[in-house]
Amino acid sequence: MITKKKYISGPLIVVGNSLTGIGCIGLVLAFSGLIQAEVFAVGISSGVRVIGSVAVSGCLLSAIGYGIVEYFENCKS
Repeated sequence: MITKKKYISGPLIVVGNSLTGIGCIGLVLAFSGLIQAEVFAVGISSGVRVIGSVAVSGCLLSAIGYGIVEYFENCKS
């Protein structure tokens, strides 16, 4: 059971934290003017919204990964 937890939650946490970091760095660079956010615009969504959605999706993936760890720890007792 522990190995399943590790194989499921580990990649989710790593990918989620990476996406959150990339999204936050992208937002800082866009707001400081070092990159143009319009490059990331898709359809009617602005570039800032797309960069922000990367950070939000990373937060969600991290929360799922940490939630799996906490769930399995609570099931043991």
